[in-house]
Amino acid sequence: MTDLLLRDVRVENAPDPTDVRIEAGRIEETGPGLTAPDGTEVFDGEGRVLLPGLVETHLHPDKALLDAIRPNPTGTLDGAIRVTGELKRQFTHDSVRARAEQVLAMCVRNGTTTVRAHPDVDPIAGLTGLEVMLELRAAWADLVSIQIVAFPQEGIFKAPDTHTLLRKSLDAGADVVGGCTYAERDLADCKRHVELVLDLAVEYGVPADMHCDFSDDASDPRFALAGFIAEQTAARGLGGRVALGHVTSLGALPPAERRAVAADLAQAGVAIVPLPATDLFLGGRGDEQAVRRAITPVRDLWDAGVLMACSNNNIRNAFTPYGTGDLLDTALLLARLAHLSGPADLHRVLRLVTHDAALVAGLLDYGVHVGARADLVIVDTRDYDAVLLERPVRTAVIKAGRIVARSTYSSELTVPVRALEA
Repeated sequence: MTDLLLRDVRVENAPDPTDVRIEAGRIEETGPGLTAPDGTEVFDGEGRVLLPGLVETHLHPDKALLDAIRPNPTGTLDGAIRVTGELKRQFTHDSVRARAEQVLAMCVRNGTTTVRAHPDVDPIAGLTGLEVMLELRAAWADLVSIQIVAFPQEGIFKAPDTHTLLRKSLDAGADVVGGCTYAERDLADCKRHVELVLDLAVEYGVPADMHCDFSDDASDPRFALAGFIAEQTAARGLGGRVALGHVTSLGALPPAERRAVAADLAQAGVAIVPLPATDLFLGGRGDEQAVRRAITPVRDLWDAGVLMACSNNNIRNAFTPYGTGDLLDTALLLARLAHLSGPADLHRVLRLVTHDAALVAGLLDYGVHVGARADLVIVDTRDYDAVLLERPVRTAVIKAGRIVARSTYSSELTVPVRALEA
């Protein structure tokens, strides 16, 4: 493993650029004017911002890049599930792997060093997506760390044998048990779905990560389960090990009610992961005027102390027909949708794809400090406050102390500004 010295990089809360020395894949030393042993690779950051590697907590590589084959005819969640279910019948190991690797490459080039992948596990796709991700977890280990969530997209009780497939997935090496709490026929089965997923988390000693409350409002009680999940999480002592994606219907509740749910989530230690590109695209489809933004109430959740992350979810398929795997782009989208602005808000939004996302993913040795794993990204701006605003190029992406991706960009004005006479 090659050691690395990063010169002249700008880190959070430091007034001046500094150096970072990496040895055996971990940060060994920080400070100005560092020296390094012979043979150490040296990279001059030239005053650019150094971030910890971006953390993608919710991604579906197995279903990515399908929009060119068949788009969503209705633009709704039901339409996306139906189209994708039909396409899944044509999945092969090689086709899933090819698309998943394209997406992983996008993510790495854009500075992501950890991905929590949610391959479908159901009677349609079987274990194909899971088996591919198990292969890619090993094959891509030098470029990106991959956590695998066994995700029952089609439901558990509605889709026979899914419970067995979830167990097979966990036995095969899945890191997280997933859930899709609204993918059942009635509220009783939705609650049984939640209980089964959390019981599997306890039995296998793994975290749980569920899709939850993905609707414009809570008029259908299948899409109003966040409070129930908080209760069930606390009852099993799973605080800090449960995450919920989407949770858009929470924003439609009256203020006092949604703040009460937010307080319950915070107390139970349940994290929330908004997926703004998907939530915005699929949300508000029934509105003919004043179309809703369909985003979880970020500010209320922050105020309650709920841990949060922000993720891409789907890339170029029936759920989200856009995307390049760029978490900074997605974080900026969330800031726009949630009315977040100014340096304090934007620093906090940046944490949703860095430090807070790392907590959601259970990464304990994360950051830019001595002893941390050297998963880092240098971005092409000298202004920490402008990391989201400028959408900077990822100059260098570093995984375990090795530069695994580089990008360059140049732009110049080619006509001089006119000189005005005094």
